[in-house]
Amino acid sequence: MKLSMSREVDLGKEPVGKLLLILALPAITSQVVNALYNMVDRMYIGHIENIGSIALTGVGVCFPIIMIISAFAYLLGMGGAPRASIYMGKKKNEEAEKILGNCFSALVLVAILLTLVVLCFKEPLLYLFGASEQTITYASEYIAIYAIGTIFVQLTLGMNAFISAQGFSTISMLTVIIGAVTNIILDPILIFGFHMDVRGAALATVLSQAISALWAVRFLCGKQTILRLKKENLVIQKKILMPCIALGISPFAMQSTESLLVLCFNSSLLYYGGDLAVGAMTILSSIMQFAMLPLQGLTQGGQPIISYNYGANNPQRIKKAFFLQTLICFSYTTCMWLAILFIPQCFVAIFTNDPTLTQISVWALRIYMAGILLMGLQTSCQQTFIAFGNSKVSAFLAIYRKILVLIPLIYLLPQICSDHVFAIFLAEPIADTIAVATTVTLFTINFKKLMKQMHEQ
Repeated sequence: MKLSMSREVDLGKEPVGKLLLILALPAITSQVVNALYNMVDRMYIGHIENIGSIALTGVGVCFPIIMIISAFAYLLGMGGAPRASIYMGKKKNEEAEKILGNCFSALVLVAILLTLVVLCFKEPLLYLFGASEQTITYASEYIAIYAIGTIFVQLTLGMNAFISAQGFSTISMLTVIIGAVTNIILDPILIFGFHMDVRGAALATVLSQAISALWAVRFLCGKQTILRLKKENLVIQKKILMPCIALGISPFAMQSTESLLVLCFNSSLLYYGGDLAVGAMTILSSIMQFAMLPLQGLTQGGQPIISYNYGANNPQRIKKAFFLQTLICFSYTTCMWLAILFIPQCFVAIFTNDPTLTQISVWALRIYMAGILLMGLQTSCQQTFIAFGNSKVSAFLAIYRKILVLIPLIYLLPQICSDHVFAIFLAEPIADTIAVATTVTLFTINFKKLMKQMHEQ
């Protein structure tokens, strides 16, 4: 099967290394650039005169809600896209188009519901996620505007997954870049030029996401795409949508539980360290998010190769794709770990010039991201489970690390260590180590069984 992009590729025949390079580089670029939507907002907000530090903390409190909104897009987009790839490998494009249409309609319905919920309950939600009397004004202003653009977030993230799943990595990359560049241009104009401060950052993000969403939908309705949005496929059918939701539980859990983690981290840090510790956590979570996105981009590039060849029953190409993907993931996290260890101040300086906030953020970053060295293995194995359509194991792994290991540690370690704030940050690398050991063990067992079954067919 050949896919028209900036060049043609054949997911079933071309060299795996060449395919991974062609598909992963635009996907990594997309993920990194996509992070700029929130990262650029925080960079500018953190440097607003007089109110920068407290406004940054307020916007950081909105992060869990933003993550939940994104999680629903992943539930449907990343749940449906691998299934579409598998059907394409089986030469059943009509079935793949039904998945695309059903997921599109579900994304629109979810967007409407999320918008209403956030607008009606924004202040209770913000207080729940760590807002204080000093930060609630900035948090409320930002999330009220952001919520209005929920439908654009859903369609951009959800539909772009289907563009990537077909192998159109260049188009997928452009979907993100167009919006990000617009956001970078609009942020200083609205924040400083029109003196809108936090509201300007939110409005810039909404307008940028709107442009990205229009680009993605227009492409999927056009002639270049292989899977096309069609009216007859927009009527939701349970037998089509439910398997997508089941597979999407894993990326949904990984994304949505970030909100629960921020709630746990922020509430504990607010209690033991005050607004300054919560501000540091905003910076740390931003850096962690940025650091992990290239891994997600790489595995997103590998997913169509693995899913397509799984559907085509080609175990040798699956092995090559997985092992190459894992090697690159681990090499990247090793480099990132060394950078965090030796030059953490370079990362922190992007977000703040406040000396007190910088001081706590620098030492906390070394602790918080100590486990990133192993996360290349975790991400590659976990995302490959999703590429195989293995919803049960992938969902368990997504929940295991954060819910069963990390959250208990956030509350347990401060009871053991005298330095309570240090203990809270230490919970992250301990949980990472435990999770990686579990994931690699489960993956090794399941991968051997799957390869044996495919060889016997």
